[in-house]
Amino acid sequence: MEKIIAKELLKINAVFLRPSDPFTWASGIKSPIYCDNRLTLSYPETRNIIEDELASKVKEVYPECEYIMGTATAGIAHASLVANILDLPMGYVRSGEKSHGRNNIIEGKVIPGKKVVVIEDLISTGGSCVKVVNILREAGFDVLGVVAIFTYNLEKGFKVFKENNTEYHSISNYDTLIEVALEDDYIKDDDLLKLRLWKKDPSDICWMNK
Repeated sequence: MEKIIAKELLKINAVFLRPSDPFTWASGIKSPIYCDNRLTLSYPETRNIIEDELASKVKEVYPECEYIMGTATAGIAHASLVANILDLPMGYVRSGEKSHGRNNIIEGKVIPGKKVVVIEDLISTGGSCVKVVNILREAGFDVLGVVAIFTYNLEKGFKVFKENNTEYHSISNYDTLIEVALEDDYIKDDDLLKLRLWKKDPSDICWMNK
């Protein structure tokens, strides 16, 4: 399924690979890949494959899950669709507190002790996702883990999740994607070295000169 998901992401241009013309992330990092999983919502066939697999992954690794929570904003729609498939309650965590009304940062009923799985669209360094996890824990939820559509498999991400005592699973990932991209002629053999070097240390721009 990891390869099937990767093929779908490439097919609908939710993922772009540009080793010779890198993107610039908000952090300033030069990257050969750009991922926008919000596009999957516009393609029913792809969307159904992804949501079914997210739901299957939740059932497989977290069968005791009682509540689905999404990350703002990209994870909200996916969390809603997964919760519908699993017939579970759903909520989401805002990127910041509301400045009016009840000043909520968690939208949905807060039920301390409920076993929660967080749905995320993309994991890079993991910082924003573990922030959501910690907000839910502070509210009393029992966070079982995170299920994501895609992860870059960066070492920094592994470290951040480990430091926050949080496990995560994804239904596709960077290593599988570049393998599929090579097989399907989205990239050439010469691009592979750049893509692998970038993943080892995204902050080191030496990969661009290979």
